[in-house]
Order: sequence, then structure tokens, then C-alpha cells
Amino acid sequence: MTEPKSAEFVRACSLADLPETGAIQVELGGDEIAIVRTEGEVFAIRDWCSHAAVPLSDGEVDGYTIECWLHGSCFDLRTGKPTAMPATVPVPVYPVKIEGDDVLVAIEES
Repeated sequence: MTEPKSAEFVRACSLADLPETGAIQVELGGDEIAIVRTEGEVFAIRDWCSHAAVPLSDGEVDGYTIECWLHGSCFDLRTGKPTAMPATVPVPVYPVKIEGDDVLVAIEES
């Protein structure tokens, strides 16, 4: 994933905070973001379902997909694009890098 031109990597959490497969919610720059670990990788995606505006971090992670617990909408963690209805609008994703035990996420500067 290409880093945004006006992005600053900030610490979101430690790797130890994440389940082997699953998500947690963090707040960065005033936004709620789901930090997700799956398949040995870590992803950051806006923590709201574009269909029902509920936290995706409360949903199930399966491979590179996170499922909204309310109506079953699914999103690709790599792109934010919906992969199952009823959602039709993508959810923003953010670049992630790991430094030591820290998970860093690039957020756009205000």
C-alpha cells in the first residue's frame, strides 16, 4: 500500500495487544480504527460498517475479511472494499508498519 503524501505514522498499539486472529479498536486522530491481525499480518481499517455504522472490530475475522456482526456485511482488510452485501460502500484502510513490538498506522495530517 502506498503511503499518503501527508501521512504521519503514529503508534496504535503493541503486537501483544492483538489476538492471533481478531481485532481491537483504537482511537487515532479522532477516528476509531480497527487494528486487525490475521494470516500473520496486521491491518488498519476504519472501525465502522459503511452499511450500519457499527464497529467492525466487534465482528469476526476470516482470512483477509472482516464481517460486521449486525447484518453480515464483509470487507476486504487490504482494500476496504465490501465483499458481501448489504454494504456497497468501501471503508477507509490505512498503511501499517511494525517497529519492534509497536504497531504504527499512517493517518492523514489535518
